[in-house]
Amino acid sequence: MIQRSYTLKDLTSLVHGELIGQPETKVSGLSSLEQATLQHISFVNGEKYLEQAAVSQAAILIVTRELQVQLTTTHQNFIIVDNPYLAFAILTHVFEIKKTDVGIESTAQIHPSAIISDSAYIGHYVVIGEDCVIGDETFIESHAKIDDGVEIGKKCFIDSHVTITGFSKLGNNVRVHANTVIGSEGFGFAPYQGKWHRIAQLGSVKIGNNVRIGSNCSIDRGALDDTILEDGVIVDNLVQIAHNVRIGENTAIAAKTGIAGSTTIGKNCILAGACGVAGHLNIADNVTFTAMSMVTKSIFEAGTYSSGTGLFESGHWRRTVVRLRQLADVPLTQIVKRLDHIQTRIESLESTFNMRK
Repeated sequence: MIQRSYTLKDLTSLVHGELIGQPETKVSGLSSLEQATLQHISFVNGEKYLEQAAVSQAAILIVTRELQVQLTTTHQNFIIVDNPYLAFAILTHVFEIKKTDVGIESTAQIHPSAIISDSAYIGHYVVIGEDCVIGDETFIESHAKIDDGVEIGKKCFIDSHVTITGFSKLGNNVRVHANTVIGSEGFGFAPYQGKWHRIAQLGSVKIGNNVRIGSNCSIDRGALDDTILEDGVIVDNLVQIAHNVRIGENTAIAAKTGIAGSTTIGKNCILAGACGVAGHLNIADNVTFTAMSMVTKSIFEAGTYSSGTGLFESGHWRRTVVRLRQLADVPLTQIVKRLDHIQTRIESLESTFNMRK
């Protein structure tokens, strides 16, 4: 595999930055400040990294103008931008090793009614069902299963061992990583006379454009209405999204989060790791839940919300739990009476003190 090189001039143009240094300086990869060599470009994302940047061997640094002034004695080649981290993100696509295969492998099993773009790639042992549609430049890795009636848009990436079922519809530029299941049966049962009676799931899953779904996720089809992920949603690994959930545009969901059925989450929200969201809730736009938050009620105002107990040293934590249990055992009315009594005594003492003056 040939490793391409890029000049400082070329890279500066790609991120719409300002060039300082030798325009023909070449690099062949991105690297961290610590690991960079003379063949690498790196970025400085704040003043706390200045010390590392000063001793870095990187041939080119992506910096703000303020940071560049402080590095002129140690480096010569810079790309000046307002947001070095964003510029780094753009350049990762330049140096990414892209797969360019086209066509259908001989071991793939494709129903005659399926419509497959001539520019798509279908890997070994992929199974594609009846009436499926696969768009231009979509790449489906080996052993994926695309069930009947599923539609996948343009420039999508479907990793190995992914299952897409339930007549799901995926937009353009959607990435789904290994072992994820989209459109599986929702967890719907009606209790009657001590038994659970299965509810057939008749809805589907609709996924917008530019959505990223990590590995080992499960996104259930709706019971009646569809489960929906709008444009720009990003989902980490090991996330459960239950039936009839709706996720608004550009919301980010971190690993091990579970969202129960029929909950609506707004746009531009952040759910940090291991959040649990109860069912039938409504979450406003621009809401952030910190890690391990348990969300049990609807949120109607933007902001940052937390739940749970912060980390203590083990002995301190045990004592805290004991006190919480003791507090829980005391009736609320008794606590209020104690507080009233304490307040009365304080007022009496204050009165006595003032009289003595």
